[in-house]
Amino acid sequence: MILPVLPKTDIWRVGVLPVPMSVVVTGGLAGIAPVWLPAGRPFTYLADPFGMWRDGRLYVFVETYDYRSRHGGIDVLTLDETFRVIDHRPCLRTAWHLSYPFVFEAAGETYMLPEAHKSGALTLYRAKRFPDVWTPVCDIALGESAGEGSAVDATPVFFEGLWWLFYAPATDLYSKMSVLNAAYSKNITGPWYAHSMNPLRETANGARPGGTPVVLDGALVVPLQDCSQTYGGAVRALRISRLSPDTFEAEIGPSIVGGEAFGPYVDGMHTLSACGNVTLFDAKHIDRSMGKWLVDAGRAPIVARKAVKSLWRKIS
Repeated sequence: MILPVLPKTDIWRVGVLPVPMSVVVTGGLAGIAPVWLPAGRPFTYLADPFGMWRDGRLYVFVETYDYRSRHGGIDVLTLDETFRVIDHRPCLRTAWHLSYPFVFEAAGETYMLPEAHKSGALTLYRAKRFPDVWTPVCDIALGESAGEGSAVDATPVFFEGLWWLFYAPATDLYSKMSVLNAAYSKNITGPWYAHSMNPLRETANGARPGGTPVVLDGALVVPLQDCSQTYGGAVRALRISRLSPDTFEAEIGPSIVGGEAFGPYVDGMHTLSACGNVTLFDAKHIDRSMGKWLVDAGRAPIVARKAVKSLWRKIS
């Protein structure tokens, strides 16, 4: 009898590391115990954490995803000084999938640059009422280098007098996982210009951005995803020693992934975010059970109804 191959389903979970990101990218995770944020119901997850401290509270912005709807949105969790969740609410929903809610401050404003390549655009948002009301400011135009007019996991940082944006092109699956491009601008709203040496990296073992850049000993360090074995298999720190519109020199560090202390979420990691004296992260457990089949079976009538409605609109 041939047994069916069970599906593999990535289940992510977000946590806090009680050390600054410099410790993580230089020494790895050995001996560091994570503080986990609550897990959701089966076959849902939170991922891509980015944070900001305000008035003694840590605001953690995350992708929220449910395999039943297959549609991501952005939530914000408020943590007290002990990392206990005291509030959890939605803060950004659109008709298209959202993830990677990169939050940052510039010129006295608070911005968010979420990943939304399925919309065909890279939209910059500003906090109208922090932390849960955001308004679009502009679309960041990157040209053909982004692929189909958008970018994956776009990561901004101000460094040596310029705004830099690291991203993976949305051209195809290979580019999303294995190509690193950069653009630069004098202003966060643009205009943006492609780096003359794009692609800066073309390899599955460290190209797609995976968190907040930090400056260590004068060098810019950018977290990248290692997708050589699985999507989001680990994070690797790219240490950039030379960066200008016409120059780029860098070295990639070893894989960073949780050990036994992270169990059962030991199958991958794809975000490391600096947030003052702590580091936010996500890690995944690969579910190998029949549960995903049951979720997909429950989705089937919904998918069928949507297909019928779409066909009816076309012929009516």
